[in-house]
Amino acid sequence: MAMSTGDLYRLASDLAAEHGPEATEYASRAVMTLEAEGSHERAQFWFLMLVMLGDISSGRVDPLGRISIH
Repeated sequence: MAMSTGDLYRLASDLAAEHGPEATEYASRAVMTLEAEGSHERAQFWFLMLVMLGDISSGRVDPLGRISIH
């Protein structure tokens, strides 16, 4: 399944809206657990969610706005 950058940011936004600041903690724990289990691709996904959650919480990105990656 392929997801666009916008899809990923919307997913991160939904996580943030649903779980608040704890969403970052959930993503961080998922990265550590999955890496320890050897599930590197799954860990990479959660690391990406962690980065995006940080962007959203700091106001660097508006997940409802147009997103461009450089």
